[in-house]
Amino acid sequence: MKYFLTLILAACAFSAVAKDDPAQTKREIAQHRTIAAAHEAAAKCMESGTDEEVCNAALAKTCKGLAIGKFCGMKHTHEQQ
Repeated sequence: MKYFLTLILAACAFSAVAKDDPAQTKREIAQHRTIAAAHEAAAKCMESGTDEEVCNAALAKTCKGLAIGKFCGMKHTHEQQ
């Protein structure tokens, strides 16, 4: 929880900077689009029937240095069946 709160505070700080710097805002927009494209590719990979570990490895490679965490800045829950 502490890590999550730190991440939120950092995001707010970056947002405050971005408002004053149009170039930074453009860079952040490009990063969001790149992250979204990487997640779309991972979804298509999994849709194709490829093993989830293979798809996650490709996602991690695409996002290296771009987003925080091994899931490219996004993590969601999986339903227990």
